[in-house]
Amino acid sequence: MLQQLRDFFSPPPPPKLAAVPAGTRYYAIGDIHGRLDLYKAMIDAIEGEIAAAPELDHRIIVLGDLVDRGPDSAGVVARTQVWQQTRNVRVLAGNHEEMFLAAFDKPDALRHFLKHGGRETVMSYGLSSRQLSEMSLEEIFETLPRVVSQDTRDYIAGFDTMIRAGDYVFVHAGVDPSRPLGEQKRSDLLWIRDRFLSHEGPLEKVVVHGHTIFEHVMDCGNRIGIDTGAFRSGVLTALVLEGDQRRILQTRVSDAGHVEVFQGDRAR
Repeated sequence: MLQQLRDFFSPPPPPKLAAVPAGTRYYAIGDIHGRLDLYKAMIDAIEGEIAAAPELDHRIIVLGDLVDRGPDSAGVVARTQVWQQTRNVRVLAGNHEEMFLAAFDKPDALRHFLKHGGRETVMSYGLSSRQLSEMSLEEIFETLPRVVSQDTRDYIAGFDTMIRAGDYVFVHAGVDPSRPLGEQKRSDLLWIRDRFLSHEGPLEKVVVHGHTIFEHVMDCGNRIGIDTGAFRSGVLTALVLEGDQRRILQTRVSDAGHVEVFQGDRAR
C-alpha cells in the first residue's frame, strides 16, 4: 500500500527521446544549392569524425536541393557521386532537382527553372553567362541535353524521396500531417510548406527536413529544419544523430573569406 502511494505521487518518467538505431551515426546535410566550397569542407569534417570512430556504422543523408542558385551545382552532383563510392551516402530529391529534370521536357518548364536558380546550374555545366544571354529559350532547350549528360539526369532521377531511421524520417520539404508516412504524396515530400510548418501536434516520426530557410536550426520537437540558406548565408548545416543525442555541425564562410567548421549552430 505504501509503495502504491509512492508510485501515485512520484513524478512520471521523462518522455522517451527520439533515437536512431544503436551503433549507427547519421549525418543529415541541408540544402547545398551549388555551394561546393561549403560542401567539400563538410565532407572533410565528416570524414575526420568517421576516421575517429571506426566502430560506428556511419550513414549520410543529403536532404535534396543540391542544384541551383549557387555557383557549382555540377561540382556538387559530381562530388556526391564520388563520395557514394566510399561511404553510405543517400540523396533525397528536392524540388529544385524536380525542376531541373522537368526543364528537359518542354520550354515552359525550362523557363520556370531558369527563373528559380537554374541559370547558375546551366552555367556550371559549361555554358557562359554571355552564351545564355545571347540564346533564345528554344536554343537553350535544344542545347541543354548536350551539356548535361543522360547519365547525370538518370542519376538525379534516382534520388530517394523518404528515408526512415529509428524514430526519425528524412525528407526534403516535409510531410502532410494528415497522412500516414506510407501514404505521402511525392509532391508534398518535395514542395510542402505551410500545412507542415504550422502543424504543432505530434507526427509519426520526428521529421528532419530542408526546403524552408531558417536563420538557425529550427527544432520544434516534431520536426527539425536544417536549411540555413547556404547559397546566400554562407552557412551549410548538418544534423548529427547518434543514439538519442543530437548535435549540429556547420561549415561557414568567415569574414576573411575562408571556410571554417563549427560544432553547434553559430550566429551569422
